[in-house]
Amino acid sequence: MDVSPRVLRYFMAVAEELHFGRAAMRLYISQPSLSHQIRKLEETLETPLFVRSSRRVQLTAAGRTLAHEAPIALAALEQAVQLTRRAGSGIATTIRLGYTPITSFDTLTVLLDALQEDHPDFTIDPREIFSAEIPERLCAGDLDIGLALSPPPLDGVNGEILREEPVSAVLSTRHRLAAARTIPVKDLRGVTLQLFPRRLAPAYYDGIVAACHEAGFSPQIRAFEDPPVNAMLARLASGREVGLAPASFAEHAANAGTGIVCRDVVDPSIRAELSVLWPTNDPSPAIASVLATARRCAERHGWLRSPSHSA
Repeated sequence: MDVSPRVLRYFMAVAEELHFGRAAMRLYISQPSLSHQIRKLEETLETPLFVRSSRRVQLTAAGRTLAHEAPIALAALEQAVQLTRRAGSGIATTIRLGYTPITSFDTLTVLLDALQEDHPDFTIDPREIFSAEIPERLCAGDLDIGLALSPPPLDGVNGEILREEPVSAVLSTRHRLAAARTIPVKDLRGVTLQLFPRRLAPAYYDGIVAACHEAGFSPQIRAFEDPPVNAMLARLASGREVGLAPASFAEHAANAGTGIVCRDVVDPSIRAELSVLWPTNDPSPAIASVLATARRCAERHGWLRSPSHSA
């Protein structure tokens, strides 16, 4: 049988007073009722907690242990209750935010700063996860909010586009295409394109392939399984491959001074859509607050105006 918080509080009153009569008065209950509750607690724990005599009441060794641990348990329970109430009211909570790796250079930074400003009581727990996995993690309850690149639709997950931007080429300063101000897709014929595996962002991958087909060729693609972003950039800086990434990511990579430049990809332009996702069945005010902040970020920074360069 479980021990209720109420019974623990009864026990603590007796342990502090070492007198059933005074403890009963303090608790505003009858002494027989208090004695009955303590006996039931001892039966549940299968050990005596007090040594009773006509003159005094003393704690047993087990009683002293419970007197030490009970306040800790009661305080933890009270904290859990308060945090739950605050989370339910949207005042304070922990938000588990899953983001695709390419958001970490720009969009994620802007969003985290805005959340800190708008909701200082929120604790944001960011987790780097590939786009295709984010909807499933939301459904499973592992995440509260997701930032995914062209995510696959999934029942139980709502979403809306947070940022739309062109795809740019990321390449070494020594690459033969680096001298051009823009790179037509047809110029990527015969070039090895470095991409994430299709399964990690299928719609984004397919959009790139479709643009190449429109330009009259099938692309040569090299995809690495779950590669670290920095390792991919290092490979681009020293090799002949060309990466294709959303413009904001490409610009930040080029500005990092790693021997990389970015160039607009044109004829046709390829679009990248970053969506914010959340579970359909989570009506919490905290999630609504995060979404409101994300929408304000999109409006403030022009993320949905489809500029040729990131805002």
